[in-house]
Amino acid sequence: MSIITEQSRARAAGTLWLRLAAVALPLLMIAPAFWNGYPLLQWDTGGYLARWYEGYLVPSRSTVFGLYLHYGESFGFWINLAIQSLVTLWLLQLTLRVLSMMQTARFVAISLLLIVSTALPWLASMLLTDIFAGLSVLSLFLLIVGGSRISGFEKAALFVFTAFAAATHSATLGVLLGLCAVGWMVRPLLGPRLPMSGLAQASLTIVAGSLMLIAANHALSGKWAWTPGGTGVAFGRMMQDGIVARFLNDHCPREHFKLCPYRNELPDTADEFLWGKSMFNTLGRFDGLGDEMGTIVERSLADYPAWQLGAALRAMGRQLLHVATGEGASVWIPHTYGIIERYIPAQVAPMRAARQQNWELDFDTINRLHVPVALVSMLGLLALLGHALACRRLDDLTLLAATVTLALLGNAFICGVISGPHDRYGARMVWLATFVVLMALFRAFGDEETSPSA
Repeated sequence: MSIITEQSRARAAGTLWLRLAAVALPLLMIAPAFWNGYPLLQWDTGGYLARWYEGYLVPSRSTVFGLYLHYGESFGFWINLAIQSLVTLWLLQLTLRVLSMMQTARFVAISLLLIVSTALPWLASMLLTDIFAGLSVLSLFLLIVGGSRISGFEKAALFVFTAFAAATHSATLGVLLGLCAVGWMVRPLLGPRLPMSGLAQASLTIVAGSLMLIAANHALSGKWAWTPGGTGVAFGRMMQDGIVARFLNDHCPREHFKLCPYRNELPDTADEFLWGKSMFNTLGRFDGLGDEMGTIVERSLADYPAWQLGAALRAMGRQLLHVATGEGASVWIPHTYGIIERYIPAQVAPMRAARQQNWELDFDTINRLHVPVALVSMLGLLALLGHALACRRLDDLTLLAATVTLALLGNAFICGVISGPHDRYGARMVWLATFVVLMALFRAFGDEETSPSA
């Protein structure tokens, strides 16, 4: 009788903890927004918000994400943050469950550690696509390896979420596409560890996300087209590396480019060129200079292949080290403010009253913790993979570690090479490394064996 009583008490305590976690964790996951008094904004937020109202396509601004934000306007965008918080926690617990590591105390501990030591709550508190970049890697992995460990409803939810995430940003889609491609290439070696049905479902999310984006573009602009801007952003990175100046100096004496008169006045950074007061504005921005920038990008790849390769590798390496939290959130963002004032005047007063808009947001102290944790976590990933290789062990946690490592490398390559290294691009993905390392530590020092199929 006493044993039964103790078991009942244990179950009751577990249920209580679960209920407390269900209430507290979603709130803590978006604690930065509560502290701020308003969802966090970023320079790019305005471009996404404007898509519903302006009815035309602009470079690198997904209409799918714009629609997602639009439907949250009536709620002050808090509904968007609620979705981001709940989806984040759902994917964390589902990952633990699929890897046979789900315990309430463990889930709460890992979630709290991620909230304190990574950019995750800041990403979930912001009106930006970045939160979906890392979460989509988890959802893609779960679709592939979940198999019978997840229900049909969960598979459907994972599929829809992954497709949506792929449609929110071209870099996210590129990372997911790369992971699927690697999965198909290594499947002959791994066999049942990468089920064909799971890989097929994961690959179809890329197709669904692409169709979703094209359909949204047509609905808002009347054009069956992809979101523009890829070559323009790549041009900015090549200009920053000096490649554009070299190309213009080599070709302007005999070819007429609009940029020829400005070849000795090019800004030092891509951000200055694309978003500052530069000749890019004088020459008509993407409408006036888009074709020429595309031509220069394509021809410079052929003219200077070794230079391009070296610049790409350096950019990728620097991007892996750019992992600080908060880039773009503690600066003046007049474009986003202007879009809110023009199209959503009801939000102006709470937006202006927020700490962020009163210069009370400072990430220096936070990054004294976040940056070392991020860098150590990436080293921990390598150590985890090295140990698994030495032990010839290929369990699901090792597969997840390999997936996250590939995602980090793919993200660094796509973002570093196309846009140039930015902390924003690293921070939105590197928390995954911390999550995997925490899982490995809890498994190593836990009180149970948790390898579902080693």
